[in-house]
Amino acid sequence: MMIEKYSFGRIIINGKEYRKDVIITTEGVLPNWWRKKGHRLSIEDLEGRINFDLDVLIIGTGYYGIMKVPNEVIEELKKRGVKEVIVKKTKEACEIFNELLNKGVKVVAALHLTC
Repeated sequence: MMIEKYSFGRIIINGKEYRKDVIITTEGVLPNWWRKKGHRLSIEDLEGRINFDLDVLIIGTGYYGIMKVPNEVIEELKKRGVKEVIVKKTKEACEIFNELLNKGVKVVAALHLTC
């Protein structure tokens, strides 16, 4: 699941273009991901979408970093089995995702593509 290109509102993963937020799991891409509070991540936004037993969860907060990830969400993710949570603007999150994937790390990315 390599990220080939990211720009504001657009991402290309394995040759396929997406124009709405995505979650990239070990099984594939979950398109049209949305949060119940838009620019504020909650644990409910990830439940049923990812397996929490993973090495790294990367959260892309948008092109400008507008999406907020409260500390309590990060703490809850770790309680549920996520070993490391990385929160970055989406461009940097994409780069880190590809690097970790190339190293064989069990990694999932939840990416906000705009703002």
